[in-house]
Amino acid sequence: MELLVCVKQVPNTNEVRIDPKTNVLIREGVASILNPDDANALEAALAIKDQVPGSRVTVLSMGPPQADILLRECLAMGADEAVLLSAREFAGADTWATSNVLAAAIEKLGKFDIIFAGRQAIDGDTAQVGPQIATKLDLPQVTYVEHISLDGENVIVHRALEDGYEVIRVKMPMLLTAVKQLNTPRYMSIRGIYDAYKKQITVWGFDDLGIAKDQVGFDSSPTFVIRSYTPPAKGKGIVFTDDPQASVKKLTEILFAKKILRGGE
Repeated sequence: MELLVCVKQVPNTNEVRIDPKTNVLIREGVASILNPDDANALEAALAIKDQVPGSRVTVLSMGPPQADILLRECLAMGADEAVLLSAREFAGADTWATSNVLAAAIEKLGKFDIIFAGRQAIDGDTAQVGPQIATKLDLPQVTYVEHISLDGENVIVHRALEDGYEVIRVKMPMLLTAVKQLNTPRYMSIRGIYDAYKKQITVWGFDDLGIAKDQVGFDSSPTFVIRSYTPPAKGKGIVFTDDPQASVKKLTEILFAKKILRGGE
């Protein structure tokens, strides 16, 4: 099987700060990581590779030259090939412009049985790029996938819902977006790290994709972020450590005092 995984290098959100004057993310000096949902997507592809002899996994990313490190991590985990899309023309893209570039690259790479993507990136939380790629490539798609099993030319997936899941049978080729409940990503192996730095990463720029300039980058992005900000901290909560009956009594007393509960209710 031919499998492709779209991955993104994102800032480690545990360390991200926001400029109080400009309300934009401060990325300088912040470590970058593989987007967590993309790690689950990669693990899903690698698990199929382990299951189906002869399968190959290609990882694809759009980003600056330093995303080379991210792609080598993916190779060290078990991916076979890596492609980086990097050009000034791609900078500042929203989800629409990003999916244009990724879809053009996938078309150039060839046909894949399954294309994987993470549900969403932690630096944007839009959950739009995967579905947009599928639409532009005219592929069936299932989002929020938390379980995968193969059945001949079909894939049976569980699509996570708020109160359960849907069971969906999809015929290949297709695009799936992964959630963290799908699996536990594997670690890089020592041998994998050694081999990853011997492999050549393919780098494509704007001219390599044959895509129109009005389809990429900041100036061609219809979405604009007005501001990003940190929500104000919530008030400190109260933890009751007494036995349940005493805790309920204390809670009801507080609710009555705050007029949330009234006599007779």
